[in-house]
Amino acid sequence: MGITQRIDAVAVVGAGYMGGGIAQVIALHGYRVTLGDVDGDAAEAARVRLTEQARQFEDRGLFPPGAAELIAANLTAAPSVEKAVAEADYIVEAVPENPALKSTILARISAAAPESSIIGTNTSAIPIAELADSVQAPARLLGVHWMNPAPFIPGVEIIPGPETAAEAVDLAEEFITGLGKTAARVADTPGFVANRLQFALYKEALRLVEEGVATPTQIDAVVSNSFGFRLALFGPFAIGDMAGLDVYESSYRSLEKAYGERLAAPDSLRAAVADGNLGLKTGRGFLEIDPTDRQALLAYRDTAYARLSELRAELGKAPGL
Repeated sequence: MGITQRIDAVAVVGAGYMGGGIAQVIALHGYRVTLGDVDGDAAEAARVRLTEQARQFEDRGLFPPGAAELIAANLTAAPSVEKAVAEADYIVEAVPENPALKSTILARISAAAPESSIIGTNTSAIPIAELADSVQAPARLLGVHWMNPAPFIPGVEIIPGPETAAEAVDLAEEFITGLGKTAARVADTPGFVANRLQFALYKEALRLVEEGVATPTQIDAVVSNSFGFRLALFGPFAIGDMAGLDVYESSYRSLEKAYGERLAAPDSLRAAVADGNLGLKTGRGFLEIDPTDRQALLAYRDTAYARLSELRAELGKAPGL
């Protein structure tokens, strides 16, 4: 039996904070979602919690009118993991980020689910190839990494494993995109893209604290009001191309002088600058930018930053921080 041709019924195994948010999004888009957890009581408690939370989100204007009623109608609780996945076309595995636990649950899922079902593990960093060892018919397994909180963060990483069938990847990406999310296919490497970048930043931030350069509060203020502010709207390559890759290379020289090879300019950056590909000012950096779009891009950037500043002023300071 091949991979399913369409997705109608969905199961979410692990209905905690992360899995529950994913279940809400899927149910909100009209799919029947069956929740599986430690046991039937835990799954039912999750169903009640998610329905009530959806009402709160709707009351606050975070979900559209009628969302809570739709989610309540589409969520059901199963007495076991096996019952939850028994008729599912697509299965979300969202148990805690523990390799042994995930392997055990994936083995149970793959043994009980239809052979045609697609299994999307919501691992944050564990290679799909490692988890595939526990799965019967691993051609149907891939990573589908949502970001927290799932209802409100648009990005989802799609990670094929070495044995994942192309049709499983295509249908999973189509499904995720249909949920209003922005899907990005990335390679199967530990941490994938989001967490390799996120944890690299976190490690450097901790190093700054350890060196006495700044406090955690000061570092958060710098990041959220400078390059982190930009990252809400553009990725690092777009930001670098707009700033100028020659500027980046020059800055790396200063960093390398102070901190050594770990903060030296990457070879690909040196090569781009040597070839005269400096970013927006030359029309090509790591991205290709049509010169005729230059002024429109800069106008968009300026407007977007101004609007984001207005939004932050409207929201005010985050409570407790």
